[in-house]
This record gives sequence, C-alpha cells and structure tokens, in this order.
Amino acid sequence: MSKVAYAYSDDKAGDELPKGAPEGQVNDPSYKTSKNEAVPVIDDDAPVEDPMKPGKADSDAQLEKDEKEAIDKSNIMKDRTRHAKPGGGAYKEPTDKDMGLVEGS
Repeated sequence: MSKVAYAYSDDKAGDELPKGAPEGQVNDPSYKTSKNEAVPVIDDDAPVEDPMKPGKADSDAQLEKDEKEAIDKSNIMKDRTRHAKPGGGAYKEPTDKDMGLVEGS
C-alpha cells in the first residue's frame, strides 16, 4: 500500500436518506441496564441529581476557595536561585561545539 488514504477522493454524492427515518427526538431505552450491573446505564429520560445547589452555585467563589486550598503560600520561594551567584558558566547554554555537534568532522 504505497499511497496514503488522503490522496484518494470520494467525489460521488452520498445516498439519499431513507424516507422512513423518524423525525424529531428518538427515544430508545433498550440499552438501559438494571441498577445491579457493575456500571448501570440509565434511561435518557431519567432525572439526574444536580450536585450544585442553585443558590450557592457561584463559580467565582468556588474557584477562589479552591485556589486558597491548593496554594500553600508558606512553600513559595521568593528567589528562583536561592541567592546563588552565577559562576563557572553554570547558567550559560552550551554551544554546538561544546556539545560535539560540529558539521563536517
């Protein structure tokens, strides 16, 4: 298979949809399982409980609370290098020659 799939084109028009196709929302609860299954599957029309209380569903307040819980300000360093002075080229990126990446050798 020497040719790639995207090189082929399908210029033929698609078939017409069957005339007997139902219109509107289709409800087929045949996939529904019992509650005793390992992963129960509920019907599309079954009510789902909302974990958020309508009066307390403030995403900005929740985000602020989550950030306060996640960020431990006592663990943040003020300086990235902990006052270390650059010496001996430790913070300098090596050249291609230093890495042995020289052309034509």
